[in-house]
Amino acid sequence: MKDSAIPASRSTASTAPVDEVLPITQMILYGLQHVLVMYAGAVAVPLVVGNAVGLPAEHIILLISADLFICGAATIVQSMGIRPWLGCRLPLIQGCTFAALIPMVLIGKEYGIGAISGSVIVSGIFILCCAPWISRLIRFFPKVVMGGIVTLIGLSIMPVAGGWIGGGSSEMEGFGDLFSLLMAAITLVIILNLYTFATGVVKNTAVLIGLIIGTILWSFFKPLDFHLVNATPWLHLPSVMQFARPEFHIVPVALLSMVMVVVMVETMSSIMATGDIVGKKVDATMLRNGLNTCGLATTICGFFNLFPYAAFAQNVGLIGLTGVRSRFVVSVSGAILILMGVFSKMAALVVLIPKPILGGAGIVMFGMVAVSGIRTLGQVNYRNNNNGMVVALTLGLGMMPVLVPNLFTQFPPMMQLFLHSGITIGTLTAIVANLTLNGSVPLRISHDIPEPDPLPPSAAARNMAVRTVRMWLLLRKVQKGQQPQHSAGE
Repeated sequence: MKDSAIPASRSTASTAPVDEVLPITQMILYGLQHVLVMYAGAVAVPLVVGNAVGLPAEHIILLISADLFICGAATIVQSMGIRPWLGCRLPLIQGCTFAALIPMVLIGKEYGIGAISGSVIVSGIFILCCAPWISRLIRFFPKVVMGGIVTLIGLSIMPVAGGWIGGGSSEMEGFGDLFSLLMAAITLVIILNLYTFATGVVKNTAVLIGLIIGTILWSFFKPLDFHLVNATPWLHLPSVMQFARPEFHIVPVALLSMVMVVVMVETMSSIMATGDIVGKKVDATMLRNGLNTCGLATTICGFFNLFPYAAFAQNVGLIGLTGVRSRFVVSVSGAILILMGVFSKMAALVVLIPKPILGGAGIVMFGMVAVSGIRTLGQVNYRNNNNGMVVALTLGLGMMPVLVPNLFTQFPPMMQLFLHSGITIGTLTAIVANLTLNGSVPLRISHDIPEPDPLPPSAAARNMAVRTVRMWLLLRKVQKGQQPQHSAGE
């Protein structure tokens, strides 16, 4: 009966977790959870760039709504796929990339938002042109390289969770106050307890429930600011060139196109990490189609005065955490994002979630990205080869921009765009170090499908807790000289 609900066009692959069609209520809950996880990052880029170029608050809200609409459409295309050129057909959320944030702020201050839009259009076309050949770099990603890169992604985005826990930015007044840290810790404890002891839908939506409970608890001590919600119109549809007409200048176009190399590397890493988690082998065609989707979305959003798109790594961690691997769940997330873009007041409501509450959830989600990479590194053979040194160089050099942010400030600004990205440094280091230390290995096509991560048995955790409590009670009785009669038989 369950199989009959799945279209006949899908063959045996439809039984894979990534192609599973869940009940609609579950998909809505899981999809909403993905949206809440990525929402802060999705709106951060329009907020920062809008303020940098001097847009008024009401225009920034409309910019966010348009961003959510196109973000949802790109997510649906990426997860569902439009054969043969678009969509990697994996559960990937699309959103504005942080890699291009600083260059866009510089361009906006010097040339205005019109120059940003023109540069974004050209950079999207640049991705479309590069996708067919850069996707073939998959042959340079054996397990030792892939595992090191995915681990590096998880560790590199952990400071984002740390910033949220402190309240937003380390430069803000009152950053890291005791109340923010306490609420982040409470949210984390709630999520861990739900994840450990709950079952079914409650277990898989532990992050969503934790965010809701954490926000409610926060409101008891600090009232939530509904000013942004009240100032937002009920309905808003994206408008082409609403704020400025695209302008094309050589320096901004070259600058943003160079940054797109970083975005493409990060997107390919996220695609391969997701494929490893859901148990689906990633090939050059999937990488090309995933990059094509990012390139097309970036090109289109340039006409709406928006910004470059990439796959969100934090949602990769959420998939590993919950074990919900269906790409149709992420498609529902895309539909929710479109609705939030149209009904802009609904989008403004999500802004109410305090940053420390998001940070408490981010610790677990971002950590799961690193765990996925560590699991891949655990399958690597370290005997009679230099794989250990490849991993050491990848993590050591890749973490330098994260641990020492000012390390490369003496370099020219154009070089700093690349040197400030630890993922780019780590990726190039992993590829070069593997080819140099381990030599060129002939390409062998493997048709083995990787096994997805097994779901953690919540019943085992619950039984362990029950046995621990029973043992504690028994010891208390022994101390009081009231040992139960059946203990003699043991």
